[in-house]
Amino acid sequence: MTDPRAFAEDLGLPGLQDLHTHFLPPRVMAKVRAQFDSAGPLIGRPWPLHYRDEDDALVEVLRSFGVRRFTALPYAHKPDMAEFLNDWAAGFAARVPEAAVCGTFFPEPGVEAYVAARSDPGPGRVEVWKVHVQVGAFTVTDPLLDEAWGILADTGAPVVLHAGSGPVPTEHTGPAPVADLLRRHPRLRLVVAHAGAPEYAEFLALAEDHERVALDTTMAFTPFFEEMGGAYPPDLLPRVRDLGLAGRVHLGSDFPNIPYPYAVQLDALARLDLGEEWLRAVCWDNTAALLG
Repeated sequence: MTDPRAFAEDLGLPGLQDLHTHFLPPRVMAKVRAQFDSAGPLIGRPWPLHYRDEDDALVEVLRSFGVRRFTALPYAHKPDMAEFLNDWAAGFAARVPEAAVCGTFFPEPGVEAYVAARSDPGPGRVEVWKVHVQVGAFTVTDPLLDEAWGILADTGAPVVLHAGSGPVPTEHTGPAPVADLLRRHPRLRLVVAHAGAPEYAEFLALAEDHERVALDTTMAFTPFFEEMGGAYPPDLLPRVRDLGLAGRVHLGSDFPNIPYPYAVQLDALARLDLGEEWLRAVCWDNTAALLG
């Protein structure tokens, strides 16, 4: 199995930049882990977590892999939760230099106010937002979110969006609501999590049609994920290569909530045989450009 540091060094990179990792308040993370441990209704299959520790120890694991930039990506699943998560994530980024300032939002009265406040220039500005419609049980086209989406379209801050129907579909997942959202706000800078699994072709097409829409690789192409939703269609790979070289495919891992070692994601990307230039773009250049 690939050593992550050696993987980056062999590509001539100073390390890795991972746009899709998770750090959460301890009680929230404990509940998330319990869902994975019990193969909860939105998990759909046994999911034995490979990494399980306190934040500081997990940060050291990423550092040992040579991950030089990563995210917290909190996500709210009920009203009056987002700002608690946003405060915690801001504190996490303040004490962990490699961590981007992350935030989340939920369809609730006042959402546009806190999204606007956390979009103001300054040291606490949210650099990466996270929205998870499967867990949150809402649609991206909820009218309560319209003004917030407009703010983010104007600021250009990226939103890592889990809208694909994996691992378990719900009434709110799938590409159709995202296509509707982009018709309203075509300048949104969305990063479609998990490459849109399992609706790979549809989300790839949305990214090709919108210059600010990208994909992340989170769990995509790995044997575990392909057992759930089927292999990534080989005929799409030339288009994924082109999108990555255009700056719009990003390394994501879902660390620490993954059922295999971190290196499995890197090995999966290397096996695609899309070239070292593509790997350098995906594993460093594209996210470095996105986050500055």
